[in-house]
Amino acid sequence: MLDTASLILAMPELVLTAAGLVLLMIAAYAGDKSAQLVGWLAVASLGLAALTLGSAWTAGGDAFGGLYSGDAFSTFAKGLIYAAAAVSILVAPRFFATGVSGGVLAIRAEYPILILFSCVGMGMMVSAGDMLTLYVGLEMQSLSAYILASFMRQDGRSAEAGLKYFVLGALASGILLYGISLLYGFTGSTSYDGISAAMADGLSSGETFGLVFVLAGLAFKISAVPFHMWTPDVYEGAPTPVTAFFASAPKVAALGLTVRVAMEAMGSAVSSWQQIVVFVALASILFGAIAAIGQTNIKRLLAYSSINNVGFALIGLAAGTAEGVAAVMSYLAIYVVMTLGSFLCVLQMRDASGNPVEDIASLAGLSQSRKGLAAAIAIFMFSLAGIPPLMGFWAKFLVFDAAVAAGMTGLAAFGIAMSVVGAFYYLKIIKTMYFDEPADAYAPAASRLESGLIALCATLIVLGYFFNPLLDALSGAAAAALH
Repeated sequence: MLDTASLILAMPELVLTAAGLVLLMIAAYAGDKSAQLVGWLAVASLGLAALTLGSAWTAGGDAFGGLYSGDAFSTFAKGLIYAAAAVSILVAPRFFATGVSGGVLAIRAEYPILILFSCVGMGMMVSAGDMLTLYVGLEMQSLSAYILASFMRQDGRSAEAGLKYFVLGALASGILLYGISLLYGFTGSTSYDGISAAMADGLSSGETFGLVFVLAGLAFKISAVPFHMWTPDVYEGAPTPVTAFFASAPKVAALGLTVRVAMEAMGSAVSSWQQIVVFVALASILFGAIAAIGQTNIKRLLAYSSINNVGFALIGLAAGTAEGVAAVMSYLAIYVVMTLGSFLCVLQMRDASGNPVEDIASLAGLSQSRKGLAAAIAIFMFSLAGIPPLMGFWAKFLVFDAAVAAGMTGLAAFGIAMSVVGAFYYLKIIKTMYFDEPADAYAPAASRLESGLIALCATLIVLGYFFNPLLDALSGAAAAALH
């Protein structure tokens, strides 16, 4: 018998699944010439799925016997995921068309479909109320991601990125599954509520090992130190629209999943996982701040930047409070805008022949040849560095404030100090654009869509404080759903 209430809560995943299957049939019969049509229909499907999120926000609850949770927390995360996925689909055709004779699109019709199925998995990840749902959703997202990373088969770097991602992803999935099996064996349940109830009486040795293995598997998915090793190579080798997707939507899903598991499944053992999260946060902030200094490739630099930002976000989780969770969600919202804006600017980095360029040195003198692009990059770099009054500063302030309120002043002080260190490589890019001798000029902007999206992201970063009351209300409601 169908559970109508459960189906309503899971409507976003149902819409995306149906859309993905229909578009897959269109791609199979019409071939790659349908790529643009499939792309726009995929974006429309994401918009329709976003419209169905309202029921979970207003009347959320558990579905399918506790396997799935449709609440304000998952709704907030899915909204960010769908927005990032839509941008990744929209900007892909021009990138894949580079160097193709006759102007025929080189993009495959399967590209937007893979992103749709990845979004189904990510939606299940942030809505999971059971370890089995968690694992199914995570693997569905990962399988699509492995293909996307190696999407440009003729490019050796892309093939290498896909292989590395697959091998290390399989290892992380094994670690996670082993942790889940330990938790099931020692708690007698795979549901978050059941695990939390079993841990409330104190952790046994088996439960402790299970907790550690689960967090280690999730740390890989969020590319946190010491499970970050795949990130720079995959970010550099994958096609730039795919890298923009990896740096935004899956990051939100993985961090959202980590927060839900920590606060719901392990909420009764906060003191046990808090030390692990603090260590991972400190290591990620330190490594991300230092390792990026010597990078010459802009995508590798942004990869280390993402590791650094994950560390800052985890400071909010380490607080173990509702305020900390709200700070993490606000951080993710601002981070998605900054990251998408940065990678949209990378897409504009093309030589006179229109071929993509990724060397930071090629940005020299950009302020003279492309003033608007240089200004946008400067805004995103200043914001990622946490320079006030841009929104990147507010994101870091929120997690630091949550840590201080939870009595973790030392953790917040370390984060502030590392923000200064990390600012060096962001400011180096700005210095290159505005003060170095000009390099060869980039090709003129050829996409109004990309330029418009860059302008929108930059505007949100500069004027985002006007939306702070709304962001605070949404992130607060999301955090309350877990408490």
